[in-house]
Amino acid sequence: MRKIYILSVISLSFYMISCDDDNNDISSNSEKVEINQEEWYSGGKLGTTFNTTSFAYEQPTPAIENAGMAQAFKFGEYLFEKDFNENTDGAFCGLGPVMVRRGCLYCHPNYGHGKRQLEYSANTMGNGYLLVVTDETDTYLSSLTGMPQTLATRPFKAPIDESKIKISWLDYTDEWGNTFADGEKYNLIYPEVSIPEDAYYVPLEVTKNGIVTNVPHENVKVRLESTIGVYGTGLLDAIDDADLKAEYASQEKYGVTLNPAIFANGEWVKTYSNSGKALKYTYALSRGPLQDAAGANAIWNITNVTRSNRRYNYITATYASVSSKDPDVQENFYQYYPESKITGDIETDIYNFLMAKDLPIEMSDEDYKNFMIWHRGLAVPAARDLDNALVQRGKKLFTEMGCATCHKPSWTTGEDKICDPSGFFAEGDNSLPRYPNQKIWPYTDMIQHRLFMENDIRTGWCRTTPLWGRGLSEMVTGASDRLHDCRARTVIEAIMWHGSAASDARFSIDNFRKLSKDERDAVVSFIESI
Repeated sequence: MRKIYILSVISLSFYMISCDDDNNDISSNSEKVEINQEEWYSGGKLGTTFNTTSFAYEQPTPAIENAGMAQAFKFGEYLFEKDFNENTDGAFCGLGPVMVRRGCLYCHPNYGHGKRQLEYSANTMGNGYLLVVTDETDTYLSSLTGMPQTLATRPFKAPIDESKIKISWLDYTDEWGNTFADGEKYNLIYPEVSIPEDAYYVPLEVTKNGIVTNVPHENVKVRLESTIGVYGTGLLDAIDDADLKAEYASQEKYGVTLNPAIFANGEWVKTYSNSGKALKYTYALSRGPLQDAAGANAIWNITNVTRSNRRYNYITATYASVSSKDPDVQENFYQYYPESKITGDIETDIYNFLMAKDLPIEMSDEDYKNFMIWHRGLAVPAARDLDNALVQRGKKLFTEMGCATCHKPSWTTGEDKICDPSGFFAEGDNSLPRYPNQKIWPYTDMIQHRLFMENDIRTGWCRTTPLWGRGLSEMVTGASDRLHDCRARTVIEAIMWHGSAASDARFSIDNFRKLSKDERDAVVSFIESI
C-alpha cells in the first residue's frame, strides 16, 4: 500500500496540580532515579511499538499480530488514509451532502494532532481544527451541528462559508511578564476567531428545554479545538470503569476540584447516555466506550458517510429546512439525487431526503469492522531515554512539582470486555483487539480540570490529554504545537499556559518557576521522553 506521510503535530495538555500544599521543596540534585522497567512499554506488552521513526504513530499493536488481524488492520488503515467521494457506489462512495472533511488525514496528519493554522481551510492537510460555535452561555447553536460543516456537495451549500472565517493570533503577557526569574523569556499566543453574520447559511439559534430562540450575532462565541493523535485510544478504552471511578473519588477526597456535572459525592452525576459507561473521550468528556466515540463517530459524522447502524445524515433540522426552501438547491436537486423519493413537492422532497433515517448504506459492515480493528489496534510508541540522567532528573522534578496528580503516570487495564452502545459489536465481541491486564503509561488521569486560559476552551473544563508518544512530534513533524487549540508551540509555552492565578495547576507552576534553567530543561526532556 502506498502510504501518505504528512507532517504531524502533537498537542500537549499538561494539567498539573498538587494535593499537598506543604511540600514546597523542589529538589535540585541529580540523584539517580530507579527505572521501572515496565515504563519502557508505554502501552503495555500488548500495546507498545518500538518503532520511533516518522511512522511511529501508525504501527499495529502486538495484540493485532497475536490475534491474526494484521490484514484487517491494513484494510482499516486504507479507509483512514483515503478521501471519500461523491460516487453513489464503488470504493469510498458517499460523502455529503455537507461535511467537516473529505477524509481522516486532513485532521490527523500522519495519524497525529492537527497543527496550528493561520487561516481556516477544510481542504488543508493538517488543519485539525473543529469550530466550536455557542451562545454567550457556552450552549452549542442547535441550528448547526456540534462540529459545524464548512464543505458541501452539489447542489447543497455549507452551513458556514469558511472563506469568511478569520483566525487572529494575539500575544499574551502573563503576570510574570513572560520571563523566568533568571531572565529567560518565553512567548505566549492565543487565537481569536471571528465569523461574520453573513457567513452563516442558517439562522443563529439555540434550543433550551425544548424552546428555540434566536441568538444575536454579537452574542455568538467561536473557539477552536484541534484533534488529537489517534494512537493508543484502544488501550484507554480498556481501563475499567471501576478504576476510573476510584480515581475520581480519590481526587475528590483530597480536595481536587472536579466538574460537578460529571462526578460529585463519590458518585457519577453523568455517564454515557446509552450505556451507563464512564465518559472517557473528547476534551468535553462527551463520549464513553471507543466503539461509539472518537473514530467510530468521525468516520460517519465528519464525512457524512452512512453505514448499516447509521443510515442518516449528520445534519440539523434547521439546515434541512433552509436548504429545502433554497431556489438554487430546488433547481438542481433531482439532477444530483434522482433516486430520491418524489412527492411532487420539491420542498418536501428535499427536506425528507436530508432528514431521512433509511438512506442507502455507503460503508459496508466489513469495511467498518476493519476500520475499528485498525482504530483499536494502533500502538503507542515506547518511552525513550529513561536511563538518561537528565531525563531521570526531570522525572523526579515532574513528580515533586505535583504534575503527576493530573498527569497520572500509569493505569492497569481491566478485563477489556468490548462494549458498543451503538449496537454494532456484540458485548464481549472478540472480533476486535483486546488489552486485558496491561500496565500502561499514558500520563493522564482521564479527568477534566480547569486552567482559566485567555479565550479558554468551551466551559473551561478540559480532559487531561495523555502525554505518551508526544515527545516524537518534533522529530516526526518538525513542529510542537500543543494544547487544545495549538496555542503552545513548545513544551515551555504549554506549561506556562497553566499559570493563571485561578488555574488548578497554579501550585505546580509556582514550583516550576523556582527551578533553574537546567532543571526546567530536565523537565522538558522527561516530557519529551515519554
